[in-house]
Amino acid sequence: MASSFEKFQKRRLISSYFSVVLSVFLVLFLLGILGLFVINSKKLSDDFKEEIAMSVYFKNEANDSIINAFDTQLKTSKFVKSYEFVTKDKAAKQHTDIIGEDFMAFLGENPLENSFDIHLKADYIVTDSIKKFESKIVNNPMVSDIVYDKVLVNLVNDNIQRISFWILIASGFLALVAVLLINSSMRLSIYSNRFIIKTMQMVGATKSFIRKPFIWRSIKLGIIGSLLAIFALMGVLYYVETNFPNLKIMEDQMMIGLVLVGVLVVGILITWFSTFFATQRFLNLRTDDLY
Repeated sequence: MASSFEKFQKRRLISSYFSVVLSVFLVLFLLGILGLFVINSKKLSDDFKEEIAMSVYFKNEANDSIINAFDTQLKTSKFVKSYEFVTKDKAAKQHTDIIGEDFMAFLGENPLENSFDIHLKADYIVTDSIKKFESKIVNNPMVSDIVYDKVLVNLVNDNIQRISFWILIASGFLALVAVLLINSSMRLSIYSNRFIIKTMQMVGATKSFIRKPFIWRSIKLGIIGSLLAIFALMGVLYYVETNFPNLKIMEDQMMIGLVLVGVLVVGILITWFSTFFATQRFLNLRTDDLY
């Protein structure tokens, strides 16, 4: 009889440990996915911003020395990520390829101008920074026109700010849910040992002595759940990198490492705090209240 009761208790204990590890794993996995999404959403938004080109057109009177001087100016500019010099002949060929007809055959000459296609750094794809860069260029008397999609720039910045706000709200909400779920699992685990806690207290054990084994056990379970979440996140990263290499999700390895370490630290901290306050609650209860 005693043997079967001991087996029942052992199964119940294993089931309790399993539920704690599972809840820690699932919650931290979701938080890790969100963290990876946040760091890569910044990269994706930056890549999209840097695809917006600014075309600077030069008058036909601009000679090679003026073009070379402007090229040097772009090389030293803090605003510029990359640029390309497009000759009028190259531009004409591009237009011919697009429309499928040689428009110069009708006009008899090439009306296009030499230009630079400039891609600014993502941090400077904002209205104020673009205007500063534009004001430096427009002072050049050989520049005939500066063309870029101003509406798209404003639209991108407004939408990114809105999306970032909602991502912040979602992150805060999921973090709160994570704490509550893990805390609930830890409280249920401690609840099953409430009589043991009170018995140890009645025979003279100090609160710190009683709390210590429960806290260490919870931290171990938290570490196991965190490691499982980390391995699952690495599997997701490998899958995305293998099947969608254009996203370059593994490029920023330092930030990915910080997210994975953060998952481990959060798992340890939440289980520690939850166990501490759960045991404290039962330590402060009267014996009659345990029932």
